[in-house]
Amino acid sequence: MSASPHPRLARLHMTGGHRADPDVAQYRYGMVLLLVICVVVFVIVVPDNDGTRAIAFALVGAALLVAIGTSRERSIVRRRRVLGSGTAILVITVLTAAGAIPVSITFAIGAAMTLAVPATLAGGLLRLVRERGATVQAVAGGLAIYLLLGLAFASLIGFLSDVQSGQYFAQAAHPTTSDRVYYSFTVLTTTGFGDFTAAHSGGRALAVLEMLVGQIYLVTVISILIGRRLEQSRS
Repeated sequence: MSASPHPRLARLHMTGGHRADPDVAQYRYGMVLLLVICVVVFVIVVPDNDGTRAIAFALVGAALLVAIGTSRERSIVRRRRVLGSGTAILVITVLTAAGAIPVSITFAIGAAMTLAVPATLAGGLLRLVRERGATVQAVAGGLAIYLLLGLAFASLIGFLSDVQSGQYFAQAAHPTTSDRVYYSFTVLTTTGFGDFTAAHSGGRALAVLEMLVGQIYLVTVISILIGRRLEQSRS
């Protein structure tokens, strides 16, 4: 009687060569995309105050926790990172809701948190594309990063609006978070309605940077992912 194959090899064979080790997290970029879409819609439609900023921060934090839990690190490392990050997110959310953190610091922390999500996603997303091609999860991850870029620029605009002398927009002395997110995505997508424009050279430079980042990302990452996805579906 021949010896039974090693359990790990058997799992790899059963899954067509893809690792099915229970210690390895599954890709859940669709969940990250859903959370990010919820953040974008939420901050545009709700009033601008400490409570709504805290909820938006918590939603971005939830996306970060999903991204960490989806990473391909060992389970004990994932658990420690989720616990540490979750504790920090909870504390900052409570302090933001209570108005204990200055608004400018809230925007700075929000920008850092928003950028932490794509930084966490990037490695796993590249690995997923190499292993399995442009799957639906890979496309969702790519789109989530694109939306997160728009939110990060909106937070950066909020920080600059709060710390600089003079108004950031030529058309509004006191823009809301909804205004900033709306403006950020019109710039990122180069829609440019013109109802909001930067009043100073620093804001214009940031707008040009955001336009370049958005268009380069679209014509490289997103177009490649969608193209490969269409090729795979046809084959």
